[in-house]
Amino acid sequence: MSNVLVIGAHGHVGFKMVEKLGKTGDNVFAGVRSDNQFSEYNDMRNVTPVVFNLNGTIDEMAKVYTDNSIDKIVFSAGSGGATGDDQTLIIDLDGAVKSMLAAKQAGVTRYVMVSAMGADDRSFWANSGLHGYYIAKHYADVALINSGLQYTIVRPSALTNDEETGKVDVIEQRASGMNIPRKDVANFVVAVLHDDKTINHIYEITSGSSDINDVL
Repeated sequence: MSNVLVIGAHGHVGFKMVEKLGKTGDNVFAGVRSDNQFSEYNDMRNVTPVVFNLNGTIDEMAKVYTDNSIDKIVFSAGSGGATGDDQTLIIDLDGAVKSMLAAKQAGVTRYVMVSAMGADDRSFWANSGLHGYYIAKHYADVALINSGLQYTIVRPSALTNDEETGKVDVIEQRASGMNIPRKDVANFVVAVLHDDKTINHIYEITSGSSDINDVL
């Protein structure tokens, strides 16, 4: 049983992930930006909401880790599509990097990043309509790889609200038209957290035909 902090627990993927992790028996801490969001987790088993401010300092983040004896971190936060590139840099890049530095400071070693398919393909960024977003995701991934933490990076294809299938494909190269339900991204991250063989690996995933545990 682990103490897992999900940063960005109020996001579409993060919320589903928190709910699923709680059902595995882990102690889950739902990192949200405001205590006004705490009540949304009242009916979730093994879930405790905590304020985790990505605009805060490294010391403040490290204190959340130590106060709750966190031993695994999932970063699933984002500034959202309605903000500009400035907030993308502040949240998706600098917020992520600060959370990694705080992990080092607090002695937390396991860190899972929910990134985006195409984050390492510069030829795709300019025509994606989300150029700044992919730049931020790329350099956050690079920072994690070089951090010394026990990382796993999960890069899903375009996200949908379709029902989960429990099946994915791990691919070598992105292609247009690929998508995956948010619930299956959450399923994949939950499986990653319970499988140490995934440490120091990057997975580009999309909807497919293989059971998640078989893929891992």
